[in-house]
Amino acid sequence: MSARVALSPVLVLLSGCHPPAAEPTDTGSPAPEAQQWWQFGHDEILDSVILHYLGQAWSQSSDVAEVLETAGRVEDPTTWTAEWVRSAERIADDARESEAGGHLRSAAQSWLRVATYYRAALHRHYDPSSTEVVDLAQLEVEAFARYLDLSGSPCIDVAIPYEDTTLPAYFCRAAVEGPAPVVLFHEGKDGWAEDGKFVADEANARGWHALLFDGPGMGKTLRLQGLPFRPDWEEVVTPVLDWLVEQDGVDASRLALYGVSFGGYFAPEAATVEHRLAALVANPGLVDVSAIYEGYIDAIDPGLLALLDQDEAAFDQAIEQVMDASEVLRWGLADSMWHFGADSPADLMREVQRYDFTGREGDVTTPTLVVDAEAEAWGQSARLYDALRCEKDTVLFTAEEAAQFHVQTGATAIHVQKVFDWLEGLL
Repeated sequence: MSARVALSPVLVLLSGCHPPAAEPTDTGSPAPEAQQWWQFGHDEILDSVILHYLGQAWSQSSDVAEVLETAGRVEDPTTWTAEWVRSAERIADDARESEAGGHLRSAAQSWLRVATYYRAALHRHYDPSSTEVVDLAQLEVEAFARYLDLSGSPCIDVAIPYEDTTLPAYFCRAAVEGPAPVVLFHEGKDGWAEDGKFVADEANARGWHALLFDGPGMGKTLRLQGLPFRPDWEEVVTPVLDWLVEQDGVDASRLALYGVSFGGYFAPEAATVEHRLAALVANPGLVDVSAIYEGYIDAIDPGLLALLDQDEAAFDQAIEQVMDASEVLRWGLADSMWHFGADSPADLMREVQRYDFTGREGDVTTPTLVVDAEAEAWGQSARLYDALRCEKDTVLFTAEEAAQFHVQTGATAIHVQKVFDWLEGLL
C-alpha cells in the first residue's frame, strides 16, 4: 500500500474536510481509474474544499467560474492562499468601481464574493501563526461588512457577551410581525459564521429569524481573538441563548440549534445541559471525538497509541516522522493543534480525549435530527442516534442525490430541503 493511500484517513481527520472517495474499481484491471465528477486535479483535501466553495454559489456567495478559474491557477498547496487572495483583490477592485459609480447592488454582490474568497484563502493557509492570517481575516470581516451595508441585508453584526470578551455573530431578522422562531447556526473546524448565509436566507424566507455565530475555535473567534475550542459547549450556547431571548421579536419557545461538521459534536453536547432548545440538528452526529482520532492514529501504526501512554516525547517523534511523508499531514496536524490549542501531537491527543459525552446522550431532551451521508468519513451519526432517548429522526444523504459527502459539500439545495422540511415540522 502506498504512503498516500495509507495516510488518507488521517488527512481526512486532521483537515476537517471529507475528501470524496473514489468509486471501487476492479483490482484485476490495470486500467487507470476514471476521474470522478468531484475531482479537480489537486490533492484529496483541496478537491473537497473546491467543491465546498462551488456550493457557496447557491447562496450567491461565490460564482462557479471564479472558483474553477482560481482553483485552476493553484499549482500546489503552497500557492493556494496567494491565488485566492489574487481573486479576492481583483473582485474588490470591481466592487469599489461599482460603489463609486453608485451601483450599490453590484458592489454588494461583489463584496459578498470577496469575503468568501478571503475565507477560501485561509482554508489551507500553511502557517496558522502567520500575521497574514490576522490580516486576511480582517479583510474578510471588512468585505462582509460592506456587503451587509450595501445590500439591505436583514443581518446585522452583533457582539454577544461571553466570559470576559464577546462572540462575533450576525442576527438576521425575518420580515414578520410578532414573535418568530430562531435558527441558531454554527460551523465546526473550518467554517465561519458567514458560511451559514444559506441558513439565514432560508430561515428568513420561512418567516424565522437566524443567528449565525462563531464559537471558540471557529472563524473570526480563533483568528482575531485567539480562542481555541472547548469541550463544554454549553458554556458557549448558554450565553448565546441568554442574549438571544432578550431580543425583540424572538419566540423563546421555538429556538433551534444547528451544528455542522465538528459542530455535530458541539451542538448535542450543549443540549445535554441546555434545555431551552425546541429543535436540534447535528450534521453529522458526533459523540466521542477521541475515538475517531485514536482510530486513525491506530491505522497508521497499531503501536502508536501504546507509545503515547508510555512516552509522549517518543510519540511526538514518531508522529513527526510520519508527517515527513506528507505535506498535507504536516499542514493538517498543525491546523488541528491550532484549533484545539495544543502544543504538540501528544498534547493534541490528550486534548481531544476531553471531547466525549458518552453516557450523557440521554440528557438531551430536545427533538433531534441526526444527519448522515453515505460517504461520511468521520461522523458517528448512527451511534448518536441509537443513544438518544429524546424524540429523534435521521436522514441519510446518498450518492444518487450527489449529496453523499461530509456536510453535503456542494449539494446545498437538497441539504436545505431536507433539513428545513424537518425543522418546519417542529417550528
